[in-house]
Amino acid sequence: MQNFDEVDFFTDKSLVNDPHIYFDYLRSKGPVVFLPARGVYAVTGFDEGVAVFQNEDVFSSFNSSWGPKPLPFTPVGDDINDLIEKHRGDDIAFQMISSLDPPAHTRLKSLLRGLITPKRLKENEEYMWGLADGLIDEFIGQGSVEFMSSYAKAYATLVIADLLGVPEEDRDEFRTIFQQSMGLGMIDPSPQDAVHPLPLIGGKFFQYVMDRRANPRQDVLTSLAQMTYLDGELPGPDVVVALSTFLFAAGQETTVRVIGGMLRILAEDQALQAKIRADRSLIPVFIEETLRLESVLKTDYRLTRVRTKIGDVELEAGTPVMLCISAMNHDPRKFENPHAFNLDRPNVRDHAAFGRGVHACVGAPLARAELKVTLERLFDRTSHIGIDESRHGAEGSRTFTYDPSYVVRGLSELFLTLTPKS
Repeated sequence: MQNFDEVDFFTDKSLVNDPHIYFDYLRSKGPVVFLPARGVYAVTGFDEGVAVFQNEDVFSSFNSSWGPKPLPFTPVGDDINDLIEKHRGDDIAFQMISSLDPPAHTRLKSLLRGLITPKRLKENEEYMWGLADGLIDEFIGQGSVEFMSSYAKAYATLVIADLLGVPEEDRDEFRTIFQQSMGLGMIDPSPQDAVHPLPLIGGKFFQYVMDRRANPRQDVLTSLAQMTYLDGELPGPDVVVALSTFLFAAGQETTVRVIGGMLRILAEDQALQAKIRADRSLIPVFIEETLRLESVLKTDYRLTRVRTKIGDVELEAGTPVMLCISAMNHDPRKFENPHAFNLDRPNVRDHAAFGRGVHACVGAPLARAELKVTLERLFDRTSHIGIDESRHGAEGSRTFTYDPSYVVRGLSELFLTLTPKS
């Protein structure tokens, strides 16, 4: 048996495919456990984690995108709020919307009020239906497909491109950029991973914003370029570009991996697949249980602003906290038999897959719509979806490979067999 006391979760690739053996070990020591190798406290308890998410007065998001790396300053005293703000400029990671705290976070998030609206989401969903069919057309006649590259990545990229108003002529370029590089918190990133897509699309969005401010049109990009804060002030173009590129990347991380997870579940469990095909009203519940079970975001991070407690554990000001979202969603105190898929789970919607509190994912309705449309169109176009056993092995001895990341969990490849409807 592996000695988990000596394991470094952030570098050990043996934990990539199944992190739950490690999270279960941490949970056996308590819902809040200190990891001395990294100087962080890991939270595996659902209630304890949600309490942290919802208390931004005590827990700063300063290190949310920074992760387990050492802080750029030495915490001193029982209140480090001034130190946090003093070091915001040390790295772009501390200035992203996911890392900001109120009131700066509230001010920046207000820019989204005119973009992610029910009307815009409805228009975007109408685009999803045609997009799903177009992508399925590319492989439906082949009988088999590598689903992550042929559908999931392209679909997520093009949906968010449509939401943000990227011109049709540029969408294939965006698809190519994100096809080549995705993933947060990569372990031993390759040179390809090191070429991050955000600067590439950031340049495109800067052009869009400047053009639409000079030459406004009746389109989404003009709305994006002309968004103002609640007090009417027009943000600098760099602010709009940073927000747009963040939304573009964040809009894909969850969707791509959940699409892979839910298709693997359906392809492995033919009885479940038949049940949902026969009763499409079960799709939303299936999606929620997939979100909980797969828990695409393994970890998120917070920093204690002041001396505080999580549960019964006391923490000094300046202590990094690792919220183990995957573990929270598998907490047996919250979810009975948590490692099993249960379509009849009574509290199926109570998961924390999209976070909680002020930083809860604003794109959650979009992601749910993407997942629903994907399943609806696949069911409409196929009579059977199965695992390609020539690539993943026979039932009972399957092998799947996951992206080597300590932040997100998702399949690197998923080979499926498909039977088109006649």
